[in-house]
Amino acid sequence: MEIIAQYGDVFIWIAVAVGLYATWGIGANDVANAMGTSVGSGAISVKQAIVIAAVFEFAGAFIAGGSVTKTIRKGIIDPSSIIDRPELLVYGMLGALLGTAIWLMIASRKGWPVSTTHSIVGSLVGFALVGMGIDAVQWDKIGSIVMSWLVSPLVGGTFAFILMISIQKLIFDTDKPFAQARKWAPFYVFLVGFIVCLVTMFKGLKHLKIELDMTQSILSAVVFGLVVSVIGKLLVNRVKVDQNADKESAFSGVEAVFAPLMIFTACAMAFAHGSNDVANGIGPLAAVVSVVNSGGEVLQKSELPIWILILGGGGIVLGLATMGYRVMQTIGSKITVLTPTRGYAATLAAATTVVIASKTGLPVSTTHIAVGSVMGVGLARGLGALDLRVIGGIVVSWVATLPIAGVMSAFFFLALKGYFG
Repeated sequence: MEIIAQYGDVFIWIAVAVGLYATWGIGANDVANAMGTSVGSGAISVKQAIVIAAVFEFAGAFIAGGSVTKTIRKGIIDPSSIIDRPELLVYGMLGALLGTAIWLMIASRKGWPVSTTHSIVGSLVGFALVGMGIDAVQWDKIGSIVMSWLVSPLVGGTFAFILMISIQKLIFDTDKPFAQARKWAPFYVFLVGFIVCLVTMFKGLKHLKIELDMTQSILSAVVFGLVVSVIGKLLVNRVKVDQNADKESAFSGVEAVFAPLMIFTACAMAFAHGSNDVANGIGPLAAVVSVVNSGGEVLQKSELPIWILILGGGGIVLGLATMGYRVMQTIGSKITVLTPTRGYAATLAAATTVVIASKTGLPVSTTHIAVGSVMGVGLARGLGALDLRVIGGIVVSWVATLPIAGVMSAFFFLALKGYFG
């Protein structure tokens, strides 16, 4: 307690600095994953992706992110053994932020799309092992994470494959693909609005005093989807192409129809990421602030001050703007060649998987879902459409995330403990 009282302000300033560093890494990697399909398909530019992320990441965090964050990520560690020594939790959270930030920076420079959630979890486990002992780690949760390496890309890829095949059959394989694209476009953009609204409703809006049952949530999603489909129809109607043009020109017209649809999916993915991961990404920072402000009380949950949310959002946008292009290149062009139709299928499949996971408790990672979805649209054209070497490197980076982040976190925990202790 004495250390908290003596160095409390110092701990908060350090937490702000490393928290900004960590959210920069989240922007450079995690948000880049979400925007990669839209940029890679050519539907939007990198600058447009940054603007969309800035607006919709904040919107998702404020509207559906909630005002309470789990400071001990997903209950992955049990801090009960250090309740009488809260400074250890502070060292651990600072070490976790640093371990996460450095690993995300390394991965982003290499263009590896890794999971921010798994980076944070690995960092927390590293701190727990050296700071509290092996029994402080909830090992069943680690097992679920390992299972997600297979479940996430498999489910996302399956949905993407089905969506891409539907576009192939309903549009590309017809006599008049451009006319069919204009016909089916409102339905496909309806799916985007419907799924995004369901994500928001299923997560819950209790902090906005809005509580809906299953029927009300689905009806709200249908209404929202219809509104979005009308807007999409108006945009699609502006796309013109010669109806008597050859098949190749008609195919280009189909991609032109799906380009504005990709704007909707880009906004949807940014919103979903903001609602799911922004608050969790700054959980360790909130934990430090909570411990210091409470005079040393260790909590599993704490109120999330708005200034922390703003700091996190700002760091994320900065990371996307400065280094996000590397990961966007991997997602958008290196795994398989994307076009607006393929990018649409991959992005909507990822959002659909998030909805199902939120209701069934599937242990999934949004990053792994995004990669699996891109692989799914590639497989719709055959195995040869995928760059297996790039995919192999991505899988290795997934496996390496937990141990590398954990080792670095443990090192920083011990260094901080030695310095301040």
